[in-house]
Amino acid sequence: MKRGVAAGLIAMVLGLALVAGAVSVVLLRSGPAPDPEPLEATAPAGLERFYAQEPSWRDCGEHRCTTIEVPIDYDDPEGDTLELAVRRVPATGDGGKVIFANPGGPGGSAQDFVGYLASRLPGDLRRTHDVVGIDPRGVGESTPLRCLSDAEFDEFIDTDPDPDDAAGITALSEAVRAMGEACHRNSGELAAHVSTEEAARDHDIARAVLGQEKMIWFGFSYGTQLGATYAELFPDKVGAMVLDGAVDVTLDAVDSGLGQATGFQQALEAYLAYCVGLERCPVGGSVDAGMDTITDLMQQLSDRPLRARGGRLLTEGRAFYGIAMALYSKETWSFLTTALDGLVDGNADLLLALSDAYFERRSDGSFANNSGQVIYAVNCLDEADAPDARETAELIDRFRTVSPVFGAALGWGVMACHDWPIEATHPQRAVRAEGAPPILVVGTTRDPATPYAWSEAMASQLESGVLLTREGDGHTAYTSGNECITDAVDAYLRDGTVPKDGTVCAE
Repeated sequence: MKRGVAAGLIAMVLGLALVAGAVSVVLLRSGPAPDPEPLEATAPAGLERFYAQEPSWRDCGEHRCTTIEVPIDYDDPEGDTLELAVRRVPATGDGGKVIFANPGGPGGSAQDFVGYLASRLPGDLRRTHDVVGIDPRGVGESTPLRCLSDAEFDEFIDTDPDPDDAAGITALSEAVRAMGEACHRNSGELAAHVSTEEAARDHDIARAVLGQEKMIWFGFSYGTQLGATYAELFPDKVGAMVLDGAVDVTLDAVDSGLGQATGFQQALEAYLAYCVGLERCPVGGSVDAGMDTITDLMQQLSDRPLRARGGRLLTEGRAFYGIAMALYSKETWSFLTTALDGLVDGNADLLLALSDAYFERRSDGSFANNSGQVIYAVNCLDEADAPDARETAELIDRFRTVSPVFGAALGWGVMACHDWPIEATHPQRAVRAEGAPPILVVGTTRDPATPYAWSEAMASQLESGVLLTREGDGHTAYTSGNECITDAVDAYLRDGTVPKDGTVCAE
């Protein structure tokens, strides 16, 4: 994605938030659904053995799991291969159709997500459709991208995202470069082959191996970029595609970072309007007062991090991620209120806990997955160009004007891919998907991470894009509880009923 990596990191939270509790979901079915048979179809030259493979399925709780082999480098299909981890939530009826899903990131585990999504789909769709999640190459249980150790990544998170001097800027650049070098050192050839385009090609192999003539796709956040890239590569294979919380893939790193700064500023203002309406808002009695207080608190953390229980420090960077985490949904605004109340009183515990949840950091200092590192590798292999430190420094005042709280960190983030040491050989391509059937793009008007303007842009860029709008707060729309959105999306997935372009669903 053509955007800064600090901005990109925020977009993976959808996956972290939605998969919470997903593993415990149990979906009853009347009998064992048959495993899909590979499709007998013509494969691209040189890839015949991958398209024709017959995976071995196994039980994994109430679901079925397998692995699929794909080439590391599609330009060298006879070279080394990797394995993709696949989880299938079987249809409750006879099935036969498959909805492929991705929660976002890049770096979110689709395997961890599909149980939750399946539980949100209506019963008639679940009777006829398996729901399948494939951890993209480098992610989760697929052949993983190995970069920094847990301790090294924990230290990386503490790198000042808003450096005050030349030494701080250098430290930020060197931290990103060191991560890239670690990816190359510990993962070899794979480190250069985790781009979105390559992940999209993997999904076409999976489509055939799971016996599907057409791809039915449900992508959230970064999953919209992955889906749209698939549609651009294989427009004739698209059956139906829902892109919820879409990404504008045409933006460069700077414009993407500015878009997210605008989105998170808007989300923070919406939260503060809610907060000042409470009996007591810990940061002030007006939106402007609240914004000033939070800005001052962030500066205080920059000058002197606050010690939390157990001796860990709440730095400005961790506070940045903690606040961002809480803005993804109105359901978590109350947590932010409590965290800010504590911060005003010198208690760092809850805001640090929100930051840990963002990265899925465990209490022992380990991380549940590699998503916080994969996102750098994917974004930088998708990014053909990024500004250097000098060019970025000239932009910071502009970012601060857009968002006093988030602007500087998002601004400095746009230079990350300039320092990534691995060349981007498959940069993100434009998406038009000429010849594809109607593709449903869903946008939320006050989405912090994927601003509504990005959904408008993707819908206009896709030849067959249809825009469905949710008026409201939070990241993405389908799981927000808006019945107008769920009814429209379900009808589209059920029988191809396409809502009128420009349909708006009120909050």
